Parts: sequence; C-alpha cells; structure tokens
Amino acid sequence: MRWAAAAFVVFLVALSFVGPSGRSTQKKPNPSSSTTTNASSSSGLPKFLFRFQEDEEEASSYSSWSAAAAAGPLEYDFYREKCPQAEEIVRSTTTQLYSQNASVAPALLRLLFHDCFIRGCDASVLLDRINGSSSEKDAAPNHTLRGFDAVDAIKARVEAVCPATVSCADILVLATRDGLVLAGGPFYPVLTGRRDSERSFFDEAQLQIPAPDDNYPQTLANFASRGFTERETVSLLGAHSIGKLHCRFFRHRLYNFSGTGEPDGSMDVEMAAEMRAACGAGDGAAAAVGYQPEGRFGNHYYGRLLEGRGILHADQQLTAGRTVRWVQAYAAEGDSGLWAFRADFAHAMVKLSGLGPLSGSQGQIRTRCSQPV
Repeated sequence: MRWAAAAFVVFLVALSFVGPSGRSTQKKPNPSSSTTTNASSSSGLPKFLFRFQEDEEEASSYSSWSAAAAAGPLEYDFYREKCPQAEEIVRSTTTQLYSQNASVAPALLRLLFHDCFIRGCDASVLLDRINGSSSEKDAAPNHTLRGFDAVDAIKARVEAVCPATVSCADILVLATRDGLVLAGGPFYPVLTGRRDSERSFFDEAQLQIPAPDDNYPQTLANFASRGFTERETVSLLGAHSIGKLHCRFFRHRLYNFSGTGEPDGSMDVEMAAEMRAACGAGDGAAAAVGYQPEGRFGNHYYGRLLEGRGILHADQQLTAGRTVRWVQAYAAEGDSGLWAFRADFAHAMVKLSGLGPLSGSQGQIRTRCSQPV
C-alpha cells in the first residue's frame, strides 16, 4: 500500500485549497508577495502553511506527523474489499441527517473530540453503562454531548450491508469529516481500520477533558499531553466557530467570575449584556449561544476573540499569551486568514483522528455502538 501512503501525504498538501464543493479555492499568487507563494519548504510542505513566520519547530512537527499518519496502523480506503460501500453509506446518511438538522455537524465534531481525547479514537465515548459501571457518558464534561443517535443511524445502515465489519470508531471519524464539509469546513483525508474499545473510561473522561474555564497554560498543557503544538491547539479550538455553547459552561463569567461577584473583566461589556439576555438569570442549562447565528464554519471565531468577545474563558485566553499570534493570523482580513485556518484545522483534524487507534486484533467491531460485543 505504499502508493496509497504516498498519495495520502501529497493529498494533505493540497487539501486546504479545495472548498466544500470540491473546486479549488486557491487564487493566483502575487509574485511580489511572499505570503502567497506555493514554493516548497524544506519540510516538503508548501511555504503557504508557514507564511506567518519562520518556525522550524512547527514546520518539523507538521512534516513528521503527516508522514507518520500515512505510515501508521491505519490505511486509506481500508474497507475497499470488505465493504466498498462503507464510506459512501456514511457520507449519504450524514448528508441526509444534516439536511434534517444542521446541528448534527457540530454535535459529531464535539463527540469525536471527547472520544479521541480519552485513550484515542476508539468509540469508547459511545458506550452505555456495562454491568452498572459508569461510562464516559456519565462524566460531567460529557453530559451535554449529542450526536449518539446520528452515529446509531449511520451504523444501522452500514450493518445492513456489511454486518460486523465497519467499526463505530471509523464511522464517527468519517461522519465528523463529512459533517464538517457540509457545514462549510475543509475536506481532509481520513484513514480507516480502527477497532472499537471493549470498555469505557469514566475516571479519565471526568478529569482529562479540557475545561471551558481553563486558563492559557492549562489549555496548552492539556493539548500538549496529547501531542498537539500551540498552533494545532489554536486551530482545533476554532471548531467552536460552528454550533452553540451551553450557558452552563460560561455563566460564571457573566455574574460571578472568580468569586468577585462581577463579570469577567476580559469580556466585552456589550457582549456580556447580550449573553446575560440570552442565558437569563437562572442556571441557563438549556440555553446556548454561538459565535455565528448561521452556524457556518469559518474564521469569524478568531476575530471575535480579538474583540474580547470570546464566549468561553478558555477561548478568550488564547489572546493572553504567545498563542495570540495564531489568533491574529487566522483572523487576518481577506482570504489569507481563512486559508490559513482551513489548512491548519484540516491538518490538526487528521492528527486528532489518528490518536491512539486500536487496530489488528485489538478491541472489537461492535454491531451496536452503545454495547460491546
């Protein structure tokens, strides 16, 4: 499968220039501008990906994990013989679900993140309680997760064609990518061949999912523990550009930040008033707000942070240290900021999707995603 691995690495370079419709979104470079050149860097990736500054550490990171992704235990088109229809079934079903309710895209994205952040992308977050033991669904950070029914619907259609063949972990990764594209996000290649965990990890999910009120060092340390750089961390948090955030996660910023009885001083005053009106004076558990009413994927999230209009404290903290350079780069006016964000987000999603997969004889292939075999 060397040809597939090579094609995958080449595709990683080109993916950010392709829009949701499959047409190239790259514009002709300005010969006088070094920020739009497509010349190859020493890492083998285009300088476009590193145009904001010369950063050898970042460039090396991108080059090395891209090559590792193609050479790891997963494969491109893993089900080509066992279930050649698998990816098309996932895509068509996700499209149908999205047409019925566009919120399925951010729901799947958050579900994937919470799965992959704990022991890797093994579908452990989808499991119900087993013999009375708490599952990851019971962990506090996961109480507002949605999208389980969407994964179940896709799995049922795949099972009808290819019984006990396609893992729930692969379905979640594929459906998340397809949902993102439908929401206006970048297409990126997905390797497959994951297997499903036989157990859930409640204690780890309870303690290790990044918290919405984390400060700058905590956020970076948490993501770094999974191998993500500053740049990748900032790009991944741009996932908040779609979907809505429950008021329960930021209400303390509005009324009693750090026990002061006052709003968070880093928050834009007008925004604080808007969010108070949206969330009300109660616990706000059922209410939610987003960075963009239409819910389309884009770099508007970063512009809001520079205006002091970050919804979560952890979001706003990205402007409090070195990570502000990436916020500024992604928020740049015109196409440059959006192109940069799409490229980096796509790379980071490939990396996220490749965290700690079970493969070969490890784990199992569940026939129902909420129950082990």
